[in-house]
Amino acid sequence: MTYPRFIAAACLALVALDARGQEITQVPVETFELANGMKFLVVPRPELTTVSAGWVAHVGSANERPGITGLSHFFEHMMFKGSHAIGTTNIERDLEIIEEQEILQEQIRAIYRKQRERYRLGEIEDPFDADARPPELIELEHRFDELVEAQRELMVKDEFDKLYTEAGASGMNAFTSEDVTVYFITVPANKLELWFWMESTRLLKPVFREFYSERDVVHEERRLRTESTPTGKFDELFSAMFWESHPYSWPVVGWPSDLRVYSLAQAREYYDTYYAPGNLTAAIVGNFDVAEAKILAERYFGRLPAAASTPPDVVTLEMPQSAEKRMDATCDCQPQIELRYHTVPFRHRDSYALDVLANILNGRSGRLHKALVLEQEIAVHAGAGQDSRKWAGSFSLLAETKGDATPAVLQLALEEELRKIREGPIPEREIQKVKNQITASSYRRLASGFFLLLQLLIYDGLGDWNYINEWAEKTLAVTVDDVKRVTTTYFEPSNRAVAHYYRKEGSTSVELPTELEGLPPQMQQRIMSQLEHIRASENLEELKGMLEQLPARFEQAPPPAQKALPLLVRSVEERIAELEGGAR
Repeated sequence: MTYPRFIAAACLALVALDARGQEITQVPVETFELANGMKFLVVPRPELTTVSAGWVAHVGSANERPGITGLSHFFEHMMFKGSHAIGTTNIERDLEIIEEQEILQEQIRAIYRKQRERYRLGEIEDPFDADARPPELIELEHRFDELVEAQRELMVKDEFDKLYTEAGASGMNAFTSEDVTVYFITVPANKLELWFWMESTRLLKPVFREFYSERDVVHEERRLRTESTPTGKFDELFSAMFWESHPYSWPVVGWPSDLRVYSLAQAREYYDTYYAPGNLTAAIVGNFDVAEAKILAERYFGRLPAAASTPPDVVTLEMPQSAEKRMDATCDCQPQIELRYHTVPFRHRDSYALDVLANILNGRSGRLHKALVLEQEIAVHAGAGQDSRKWAGSFSLLAETKGDATPAVLQLALEEELRKIREGPIPEREIQKVKNQITASSYRRLASGFFLLLQLLIYDGLGDWNYINEWAEKTLAVTVDDVKRVTTTYFEPSNRAVAHYYRKEGSTSVELPTELEGLPPQMQQRIMSQLEHIRASENLEELKGMLEQLPARFEQAPPPAQKALPLLVRSVEERIAELEGGAR
């Protein structure tokens, strides 16, 4: 048997002291690497009865280009379609159908090239308009649909999920961001080998079943998250305006026109580039034996062939901004504002001071809530946050109006709080309160094996998993002068984009459920959109599946969003009762 070449373990003390004697939680992580380049981060926790395990592909929407935007997120869907061994009753015929579909799709893409030419000449208003399809396109799509149905007759629906569920696993899910794609699940301690087999199998022999029909699912996801929310399309527009040259300018879900023209060849090339073992890191946290995990890693993931080359870096830098950008939008929403400034990426030396600044401004006892919500009573919500992505970063201040206040009034108030930070005193007790919160957070964020797993995967995907052991100490070292310096450095009008959202004339505010009060406006809108989808759904199977998955999904959600779980569960249960009652 060939064993992995092991890297020295990063065995760290559970609790360390910083220079000021404050306790900082550390994670004892052991690392090893297989000969094919795949890395592993393992944290035994024998007190648990389960193992949380997952892996990160170091790829996100920033690695795409115009024409294939959204492909990283699309792969997140594809990776649950099974493999040669999972998801089909006849793999030979299954693969034949996929190739037959591709032949038809190449003919369909050729027609769409002509449709785009007609669009450029002004002959049609939309190259994808169903009513503008020529007869040959309709015939090709009909033949393609017949192949889709033939493939579905061979499929074992949701077998990947069922194999895990029958073994007692829970919380299987994945997500895609601008920089990473993460897959994860929690399994009983005695089912760890199942995880190794399942995950390595779908990486070794993936089958992109329903590749083209799955685009409809992604379109629906885009509709729910972007087009059906009051500010969704404007938020997307604002990001495209904010990022001038960087690939962060397009949405993770992709542009609709790109989603319609992906080819299977493009997908396979993308997969071979970014899903090679040298571009993957796995993490395991829970009740397991490290020596056994190393053997299983070699046995299963060691089968993956090494790539011939490494994936290319993202090399396009954001152009320095020289003038303020502004967007005014009207929507069915409460008037609100966002000020977004260009700042720094993940692990930049200034990112820690910017995080402290966000903590000074945020929270029920933070400066924004005190000034805008309690004292001036011009906002129902106000917050701030530093977004340090892998290649670049931004800092946002957001607020939603109360009463007769306008976005312009909120902007002045937000700018005044920044001025006070920059020019006024910052009491030592205020900084110390933030640092106490950081120290407490360093314990809380590591208490759950599942959340520890997610952090290891995300931070590794962003560039360094060891951030989990460094962030607290570096953040505690931030001084008042550091906070003032970054406020002066980055918070200039010429370095920002400003978005004012106004209520559309004739629209009325929707009554907000009490469970959503106090949540950020964008989070409120997403959950309200989910409620709308639930109440309009006619699909009993979908609703019942949603009811089973909601608790696990909200376990993975940010703590503020978790308070909405009972509301969503109740809405799903009520809709199921309505549909079942109607059926009787």
